[in-house]
Amino acid sequence: MGANKHPSQYDTTEVIRHFETAPGQGLTEEEARLRLEKYGPNELRQKPPVPLWRKILAQFQDPLVYLLFVAMAISLVAWLIEGASGVPVDVVVIAAIVIANAMIGLAQENKAEGAVAALSEMTVATSTVLRGGKLATIPATDIVPGDVLVLGEGDSVGADARLISSTDLRIQESSLTGESEAAEKDTETLDTLVGVGDRRNMVHKGTAVVQGVGRAVVTATGMDSEMGEIADMLDTTEQDPSPLEREIEKVSKMLGVLVIGIAVVVMGALFIINGVSTAEEAIEVLLLGVSLAVAAVPEGLPAILSLVLAIGVQSLAKHNAVMKDLHSVETLGAASVIASDKTGTLTRNEMTLRTVLTASGTVELSGTGYAPEGEATGDKAALEEARLVVAGGAIANNAQLNKGSEWTIEGDPTEAAFIVAKHKMDGIANRTDSFERRAEVPFSSERKLMSVAGRDAEAGEVLVTKGAPDVLLARCTSRRVGGEEVALDTDAREELLASVEALSSEGYRTLGVAYRLLDSPADTLTEDDEAGLVFLGVVGIIDPPREEAIEAIRLAHDAGIRTMMITGDHPRTAAKIGADIGAVKQGAEALTGEDIGQLDDASFRNAVRTINIYARVAPKHKLRIVDALQDDGRIVAMTGDGVNDAPALKSADIGVAMGITGTEVTKEAGTMILADDNYATIISAVRQGREIFDNIRKFLRFLLSSNMGEVVTVLFGVIFAGLIGLTESAEGLAVPLLATQILWVNLVTDSGPALAMGVDPEVGDLMSRPPRDPRAPIIDRSMWARILFIGGVMGAVTLLAIDMFLPGGLATIEPVTLEVARTVGFSTVVFAQLFNALNSRSSDRSAFRGLFANRWLWASIALAVALQIVVVHVPFMQVAFGTSALSPLQWAVSIGMASVVLWAEELVKAGRRGIRT
Repeated sequence: MGANKHPSQYDTTEVIRHFETAPGQGLTEEEARLRLEKYGPNELRQKPPVPLWRKILAQFQDPLVYLLFVAMAISLVAWLIEGASGVPVDVVVIAAIVIANAMIGLAQENKAEGAVAALSEMTVATSTVLRGGKLATIPATDIVPGDVLVLGEGDSVGADARLISSTDLRIQESSLTGESEAAEKDTETLDTLVGVGDRRNMVHKGTAVVQGVGRAVVTATGMDSEMGEIADMLDTTEQDPSPLEREIEKVSKMLGVLVIGIAVVVMGALFIINGVSTAEEAIEVLLLGVSLAVAAVPEGLPAILSLVLAIGVQSLAKHNAVMKDLHSVETLGAASVIASDKTGTLTRNEMTLRTVLTASGTVELSGTGYAPEGEATGDKAALEEARLVVAGGAIANNAQLNKGSEWTIEGDPTEAAFIVAKHKMDGIANRTDSFERRAEVPFSSERKLMSVAGRDAEAGEVLVTKGAPDVLLARCTSRRVGGEEVALDTDAREELLASVEALSSEGYRTLGVAYRLLDSPADTLTEDDEAGLVFLGVVGIIDPPREEAIEAIRLAHDAGIRTMMITGDHPRTAAKIGADIGAVKQGAEALTGEDIGQLDDASFRNAVRTINIYARVAPKHKLRIVDALQDDGRIVAMTGDGVNDAPALKSADIGVAMGITGTEVTKEAGTMILADDNYATIISAVRQGREIFDNIRKFLRFLLSSNMGEVVTVLFGVIFAGLIGLTESAEGLAVPLLATQILWVNLVTDSGPALAMGVDPEVGDLMSRPPRDPRAPIIDRSMWARILFIGGVMGAVTLLAIDMFLPGGLATIEPVTLEVARTVGFSTVVFAQLFNALNSRSSDRSAFRGLFANRWLWASIALAVALQIVVVHVPFMQVAFGTSALSPLQWAVSIGMASVVLWAEELVKAGRRGIRT
């Protein structure tokens, strides 16, 4: 546009001419492609991808890696002092371990990034535009200047655009203006440039349509939009860490301080016990202390955690639950209340006509959904009358039933129910197919009626009306009984209304059908023509519950999760469906929006604790329900599909947006998107969330207890060096493990088994226990006690294995050199940690139950065993790690002593199970 004028200051004709587009045609696909090349994707500028060299460098930017560098420097100095002869083995080994750790971390980081990128593609925003005169739904990133946006309620506005048509259009622009009230829009040209909030003829990227419809020519995309200007002014901000991330960071720091303290104690003990007198010995002490500090803290924990979450979230996506944030899985597993919308989530969203009430009786129709499969049952007279009722409802109808790979509808689901029903009843097809429509009075929420007039092949010119039974009866003067029209007196009216009330109390939506023969063709109709009608009967229509939702609610109940139904339906309908699906008992109380408005905060909090059905609620009521539950300490998952659900979804701990029926606004507000709009998918996601959280605890338990075993081995090996024969056998420092051996243990036994436990199958029934308390620490007192216990056992069996092969030990069975005895201890630590991996799959279930369920764990164990054999028996590895070949007896002792870790934990688990029973 002009340099001094904004698009809002030009009239619609000038805007259309400038952007070379057409209101009814939009751009051609070829022109759109050329403009996309010219202007670029419609997206805000992203941080440039981190180059590979920076990612590699980042793997070394960790305090624990700095300690390894210190260890390398100390080893290098020791090698130089000793005359720099040969190869500095310790330096080479530590360098190799640093590089190996970096490669593992880089691979895990890349896999996690790939998972996040894949999920981002699944949740990409879309917009509706005109392309070549046809409506097309395209990714918002493909919008270009000149595109004609087609806007409707619930849409997210994909780009800045000048309105060219508008009907009752209101846009929520709080993301740009901070104004909570939606802005009314029109097409009037502005004389002067005003602020964003006052540009009534413009819509902007990142805002949302809350009412009405409109069309607009795109004037700015990407960084040229108002949202882009704001983004350009803001510095990039880092996302706040999740509670899980914060706790892991806290645990890591605590462990770091603890282990560095222990390392200092070990070094002090070595100086005192061994009487260190040479520079070489001092350097060796420093090297051991640094190595112990590095090995005892699981430095790969953050990378493993991210990868496990990424794998878990990808698994959720395969099961139709798309999480927009990795760390939300943690919250999902702790959900204690699911506040669900009814239609389409708990029910099929396929309105089904189940019963027809006529003057001669009731007719029941079988079958569910839109597939016209089922039959009508009732006496002959009632069946004949029911055929007329369903025929009339199918005539006064604007829906359409389509047969493709499956039966689908176009139009209102309630109207479609009549068409499905007419296919189930003999003769209906002929009657409706022969009807020629001439005029219509459309349905409106104020009138609660719809009428059509036309020519029927059998009846001639006829007017057919359907609508709310009470409103329709007021316009009827007679009723159809058999083949006759009988006057409708007061008693008959009251009887009919009582029957309608009875149907409504059973959860049915009721509609009446009536007709009137016309003297001549009616090319036009008015409301005045809806008089003197003949009442045919009433139908009962219901949205049947999903069968899978019934089972899912039962599972949720067993898991300690409340299911609450929040709907805009009538209270009786809501209560009926709630009882049918098992959310409440028959006759349970339903709270309406009006009721909620009359309760003060204290009374409402009390009501929310017990009432599970909420009907006729407004957006503010949904938000109040969520807030009250959260104030009561509940973790709330809230489902929704419409614009009015967005505030509650954003406020909930887990906002669940519908993927099929949900608007772009709700998908943006939600934390999780249900690809199939199914309540059962939420329960499946909760199960997986619990499984993922359990697996995080498993590998934390494994990593910390295993590393604690290394600390105990070195600490008490130094303190009791004389008792187990280390001092007598050592020519230099009396240490149970060398620094390089400690680093090897950390490399071989940490990442592989820990990662395998991150994808461990469910152990026990996760859905038979109540939700976890999100305020409780991930590593509780019981888990810390187990970590210390296993670490103690691991250290004890390792030192005892060394003792058994040292002359002067407490229980010597075969005196050998210190190098051999140390190799036995070294192997014992490795195997003890592998046995500990089997232990760590459950805190109370025997390791022998489902022993081979996790093939990845066994693969990682097999790899670790193979690598340990290599480091013990391959000559150049012996030189690097100070090992010596072991005899079958020595291997047997090493594995046997290591297995004590498994048996000791089995005894503890058996004791726990015994106490509970």
